[in-house]
Amino acid sequence: MASTLDLASSTRLAGRGVVTPAALGATLLRVSLGVMWISHALLKLLVFTLPGTAQFFESVGFWGWLAYPVFAAELTGGLMLVLGIYARQVSLALVPVMLAAASVHMGNGWVFTSAGGGWEYPVFLAVASVVVWLVGDGAFSLKRSGEEIARF
Repeated sequence: MASTLDLASSTRLAGRGVVTPAALGATLLRVSLGVMWISHALLKLLVFTLPGTAQFFESVGFWGWLAYPVFAAELTGGLMLVLGIYARQVSLALVPVMLAAASVHMGNGWVFTSAGGGWEYPVFLAVASVVVWLVGDGAFSLKRSGEEIARF
């Protein structure tokens, strides 16, 4: 049927070549992960405030001043992911931030809705970031990453 969308086939965009369902899936993951990073940064800025975030960092054993570069990394990295600017490198660079967040919540149990938050959500986001690094930029990237990843 010509009027239905066959998700197993490719889609041709005017002047942009062929976009596969896999590329669209990678794009959806990249953009949604970028929105999550932006929301985390804005939560620190608008709800907790940066000085409040610094106090929280100190209360869990991190240097308070780290709140500022973490905020900048989350906001800048999130914007770069949404826009598709070196998405693979950015997603990999943000993994340590999410693993540090997971370490803070490790003692609270698995479920993030536990008192104090659990570790499942930050670990999932760290894994999703590694997946973006592995699968690539997806479609609609402003500045594509190199397609080669390090060989292990």
